[in-house]
Amino acid sequence: MKSGNSITKRLLFVVILLLPVATLPLWDRDSRVIAQTEEIYQNLESFTAVLHMLQENYVEEVEPKELIEGAIKGMLNSLDPHSSYMDPEDFKDLQVETKGSFSGIGIEITMKDAILTVVSPIDDTPAFKMGLQAGDRIIQIEGKPTKDMTLMDAVKLLRGPKGTDVTISIHREGWTELKEVILTRDDIPLLSVKAKMLEPGYGYIRIRTFQANTTRDFKTAMAELTKDGKLKGLVFDLRNNPGGLLDQAVRISDIFLDEGLIVYTKSRRQENNLSYSAHKNGTPYTFPIVVLVNEGSASASEIVAGALQDHKRALVLGAQTFGKGSVQTIHPMSNGGGLRITTARYYTPNGRSIQATGITPDINVPTAFLTEEELKEKNGKEKPKFIREKDLLHHFDNEGTKDKVKKEPQKDGELSVVDDKEQQELDEIKTLIEKDNQLRQGLTILKSAHIFSSMSPTQ
Repeated sequence: MKSGNSITKRLLFVVILLLPVATLPLWDRDSRVIAQTEEIYQNLESFTAVLHMLQENYVEEVEPKELIEGAIKGMLNSLDPHSSYMDPEDFKDLQVETKGSFSGIGIEITMKDAILTVVSPIDDTPAFKMGLQAGDRIIQIEGKPTKDMTLMDAVKLLRGPKGTDVTISIHREGWTELKEVILTRDDIPLLSVKAKMLEPGYGYIRIRTFQANTTRDFKTAMAELTKDGKLKGLVFDLRNNPGGLLDQAVRISDIFLDEGLIVYTKSRRQENNLSYSAHKNGTPYTFPIVVLVNEGSASASEIVAGALQDHKRALVLGAQTFGKGSVQTIHPMSNGGGLRITTARYYTPNGRSIQATGITPDINVPTAFLTEEELKEKNGKEKPKFIREKDLLHHFDNEGTKDKVKKEPQKDGELSVVDDKEQQELDEIKTLIEKDNQLRQGLTILKSAHIFSSMSPTQ
């Protein structure tokens, strides 16, 4: 068995060999580079000295691998909330998130001001149903403080077999004390697109997250909404969308744009700067669009909203977005793990940085949903009754004849014009619009735009 001193010396030798050639103290290198390299060597000596002391004197025997992985995680955590080291299991989980499904509570999380924070809940998941919101701070998971906990460690605690419970303690702005929430884990389907007609001529499409098949599913949904050629306007919902794959955000933006920048990045290294532009579409959509955003719209969803806003292709409505405007590059490791490093910042076509600022809506409408109780109370209130001409006995209809009651008897077994399933869907849409103030405002704006566009100036 080799001694700890032998292991640390060999580690130092390997690390020196792995240093970039450009930083080696060759005689013709800039003196600044030489000074930086000498500082690296001195710090590496301190690191190996600490490693040796732990191996020799720590109360329990520890594996060098565990110590080194811990050092790597600590190094990355000290940089920003999004850079991290993933062991092989974590790296595999990350790949699943963009392709399949998993079992958990259904939230996107980040570290904000060194506190574990909810970016957004995913629709129709345990977290969403229990009322978790963007900005909620998770102080404890199963009684364990989240302070100094890595994101991957938090994810491991929150995920688990379907049907099992996990208890979290959260704090929300305005609360005076923590609230304990028990969530029952469930399968989290990664279905990214859903669409429906809100009213004849007015469509609704939502992207929950940007995944590998998002563009394909989005085009399929759009083809269904526009199949009769009578779509007058579209509500494009990006609320509580935590982001996902950059290429999918670019392709979605490209569907509605014919030219110009979609997004570009700025990095410390010039060769890593990237830009993405729109292309001519064979069948361009010309109807007006209202994009809905809120505090849970982040990353890729902010890129789409910013691109459509800068090109004046859509009106952005809702609340200020999350402001996650940094680029993470994933580097696979030889051990099966992965290294996620922040390498650049995103900028909208007009040069706005999304990072820590987010997208400012054209029309600010605070996020507020009516609860079921509030909706029942609202609908239960008796509305004032006004008598109109049609309410008078023997009134004339608009053809000049007196009103006559015409009611065809319904035959036994005959279905009504609207079947139960269709009526249920219509009722659900009506309730959704009544509860959701941002959606209601977006639909009103689209209808107003159509009315104004049909008006012609007085000659």
